[in-house]
Amino acid sequence: MTTSPSEPSDSPSGPVSGPVPGTVSGTASDTRSATPADLAVVGAGPAGLAAAVTAAGLGLRVTLLDAGERPGGQYYRHPAPGLGAARPEALHHGWSAFASREAALRAHESAGRITYLPLHHVWTLTPERGGSPAWTLHAVAGPDEASATVRARTVLLATGAYERQLPFPGWTLPGVVGAGGAQAMLKGGLVLPGGRVVVAGSGPLLLAVAGSLAAAGARVPAVVEAAAYIGYAAHAPALLRNPGKLAEGATYGGALLRHGVRLLTRHAVTEAHGADRVEAVTVTRLDRDWRPLPGTTRRIPCDAVAVGHGLVPQLELATGLGCATRLSPDATVALKLDEQQRTSVPGVWSAGETGGIGGAQLALAEGEIAAHSIAGRPVPARLARTRTRLRAFAAAMAGAHRPGSGWTDWLREDTDVCRCEEVPAGRIREAVEDLGARDARTVKLLTRAGMGWCQGRMCGPAVAALAGADPAPDRRPLSCPVPLRHLAALPPEGPSDGLRAELP
Repeated sequence: MTTSPSEPSDSPSGPVSGPVPGTVSGTASDTRSATPADLAVVGAGPAGLAAAVTAAGLGLRVTLLDAGERPGGQYYRHPAPGLGAARPEALHHGWSAFASREAALRAHESAGRITYLPLHHVWTLTPERGGSPAWTLHAVAGPDEASATVRARTVLLATGAYERQLPFPGWTLPGVVGAGGAQAMLKGGLVLPGGRVVVAGSGPLLLAVAGSLAAAGARVPAVVEAAAYIGYAAHAPALLRNPGKLAEGATYGGALLRHGVRLLTRHAVTEAHGADRVEAVTVTRLDRDWRPLPGTTRRIPCDAVAVGHGLVPQLELATGLGCATRLSPDATVALKLDEQQRTSVPGVWSAGETGGIGGAQLALAEGEIAAHSIAGRPVPARLARTRTRLRAFAAAMAGAHRPGSGWTDWLREDTDVCRCEEVPAGRIREAVEDLGARDARTVKLLTRAGMGWCQGRMCGPAVAALAGADPAPDRRPLSCPVPLRHLAALPPEGPSDGLRAELP
């Protein structure tokens, strides 16, 4: 298990006092005399949106910051108004849960209880000195990348997750996209990644993606699932406590049958073929450890591949503060949270995928729980029961789809693992076998794997697997690219001293 030096606190940081107005400014030096908001929520996906509207309903003044242009996050991504989508809700499961909370957001915004800041990408947050606890959040704002800061007494991190990619020969060809990326193209742009799309990887997202693509007119020759659904059998109690999840799975299965989509379990796409773009994939049967079995390959023609092996919690802001982490059953790093959704850092809460991948329903419940905790209110028993039930299902799901150690056998020596820096598997294996690297950080220093534009977000799990190590939490002072003028504008002393100490 990977943890930060501190463990979760058993004592609350204390509810905030009466409502005060939220504040935003264009430069960091303007915020020191401003009155902080009661709560700053980072991320307007299911967890952040639920937390913001619930907290506002409990009397807190909330500032909601989100990198997106509209609320909803990746899950409730919806087409831009200019596309003229007649029924955007048809592309989503559980749309009413989002619609009601978006309406509440607009009502609270009109009443001055929520300050909603879209297109604000928070790149760090720093604790303020002296007096009552407060935080300064630094953000890159808008298309012109302006500097913005927000002060708040408490913070909720609801930064969501991104896709886990396990590389294979040919995965850099045009036409290979993330499974979630294919769904985002459909939800946000009303476009398909191709006419014949093989959906591959592992996890329940594959069924949803395949069903959506087929319903939108794509031909889906196969859903290629590396795990075996029999892995859920060991978690029968969790399944029986979540009949809605079973019904949801049955709905997806029925959609695949209607559209004639083959489901190949314990198989993987082990190579993509093509000249200028994908023309076909090789699919191979796997053993229990995800090791390819010789003589079991088949070739499937296609013009696109939507591939993903689950999700990875996005933790940069939290780990930059030193929040304690844990290793989840799906071999990803998640935050260690208490029953109130508090992190190990006083004054900082978190909800949703940051605490372990669990889906939108769980994120909504955890957002509401965090809001009650921050407001100093008892957590409703129904919310606690919902979280316990859905977390049990999430653990079962994570264990069933955890990547096996043998998947690295489908990598050739010349297969790029780090696409940004074009580092092949052979060079990483050389760093491990000949140069003594035992973790992803050492591999990065020896090969540059993970030093590119994505900063290891895409290749990190694969590099760690090749190094024979568990994934480690990222700690970085900047969670996104930041113009140098923003760093130069930081005050010479005051709340940003800690940040200055971390910068090179």
